Amino acid sequence: MKLDNATIASCLRSAAAALAVLFLIGWTERVVSHPVHRSPPLKDPKTHQAVRELSQHAQRKELEEDTSIRLMPRASADQNHMEICCLHANILNFYLNNILHKYSDEHPSMHQLKTDLHRVSEDLQDQGCNLTHYHNHRQTVEFRRKLEKMEGERGINKAVGEIDILFTYLHDYCEAPTPFANATNDADNEN
Repeated sequence: MKLDNATIASCLRSAAAALAVLFLIGWTERVVSHPVHRSPPLKDPKTHQAVRELSQHAQRKELEEDTSIRLMPRASADQNHMEICCLHANILNFYLNNILHKYSDEHPSMHQLKTDLHRVSEDLQDQGCNLTHYHNHRQTVEFRRKLEKMEGERGINKAVGEIDILFTYLHDYCEAPTPFANATNDADNEN
């Protein structure tokens, strides 16, 4: 079978068009993508409610002098979303391994909440958060130091009382931005 120039040119145009579409898709994904996508429990209103109730339950048990202390590190303006997300994912992992199991019998929704938070931790690790990288981060060390200083049940209670702050950071910083927001940010950065 002989191919004429018109057939070859037609095939090349089709291939070039397909290649152009693939490049465009790749470029669009770069603009729209973000290294972390929101874990399902971070979207679930029931999880938000359970976190809020647990936090309020612990806060009601706080001593008066503990209300002015904050364990949870604040997000810094010089950190990007991924860094803030992974830093707080590390702290979540610390909660799961060292805090929540000591508070397990204190709240009726604790079992389901721990399951949801384990899922968040696993999802964030799957999306690229290297928790060991943040283990010795200044803010993580500061959190653990403050918790140790409060000692025992008092510190555990304070940490559980701040789980709503932790969850808010995870919710706000561990999500893929919307395409519109990214396009707007990219346009602002070009100007």
